[in-house]
Order: sequence, then structure tokens, then C-alpha cells
Amino acid sequence: MQLIDRAKSILLQPRSTWREIDAEFTKPGEIWGKYIMPLAAIGPICGTISMLIFGQRIAFTSLTNPVPVSTAITRGVAAYVLALVSVFIIMQIISLLAPNFGGQKNDVQALKAAAYSSTAAWIGGVFALIPALALVSLLFALYSLYLLYVGLPIVMKVPQDRAMGYTAVVIIVTIVVFLIVGALITAF
Repeated sequence: MQLIDRAKSILLQPRSTWREIDAEFTKPGEIWGKYIMPLAAIGPICGTISMLIFGQRIAFTSLTNPVPVSTAITRGVAAYVLALVSVFIIMQIISLLAPNFGGQKNDVQALKAAAYSSTAAWIGGVFALIPALALVSLLFALYSLYLLYVGLPIVMKVPQDRAMGYTAVVIIVTIVVFLIVGALITAF
């Protein structure tokens, strides 16, 4: 399936799309190269452009500092690399925890869960272009958590009676990973 079609369908029709994703035979390289890498670049690219245009806001004030091109690019590259690393970490966590909740340990299915549930957050990264709209990105990230909630039991074959606990644990770990990634990006 094409990138745009898949992104649109996972955002607008998550339940039926997750069933479709579950049934697909997909190689991890295809998911990384044709889906994760392009979409994960949206936020870092938009954030870099925004930083170059608007500068960096000084905490607890309405003032901004201009940012050198090298700093903006370094931060953008770091954000992109950390986005890719976070997908890998979340995939590992999803796969490792599944057997504890009666599901299957399957790295490819876990990669599907981590990748496709992140779609909303990655697309919401476009709002990083305008600092005043950065909060909208947070709403998209929350929708990604909903996508994870819907898709995780389907692709990881977790029994319905244990799906809520599994999903809750994975969502908590995912939030912690995103907070750590956010802190690392801010450190740059």
C-alpha cells in the first residue's frame, strides 16, 4: 500500500486498517524505508525550518533568540535520529511484553504496531512550523496513543480480556520514551 493511502486510512478508519495491516506480509525493511523514515522526518524538518525562521523561545518569556543554521540543523538531525530510535525501542517493548499478556512475540508485528500507531504524531509534526500551533502537535500525538490502543491487541494477538492491561503498560512505556526523547532533543 502506498504511504499516503496507508496514512490516510490508519487515521480515518483505524479499526479496519489495523485488521488489514495484521493480515499483510511485510518485510521490516519496507516498513522502515517506505513508511517510517519519510513520515518521521516531517516533524524534525518542520521544527528546523521553524527554528530558522522564528528562533528559539526563551523559557517563561515571550522573547526568542535567533538560532544559527548549524544549531538548527544539528537539532533537526538529532530529532530525526531519536524518532527512529524511539520506534525501535517501542517495537522491542511491544514484542517483549506480548507473551506476558497472552500474545505473540513477533518483532515484525510489533514494528507494524509501533510504526502505524505513530502516524498521527508524525503528521502532526507539520504544526511545528508555526510555534503558536505547536500544541496541535500534542493532540495528534494523543491520537497516536489511541491508534496504539486500537491496533495493539489486533496485531499482537493479545486475548481480549488481557488487551487493556497490555495496552496500558505499552502506552505508559511509550509516553516515558517520548518524554525522554523530548528531553534529549531539548538538551540539543
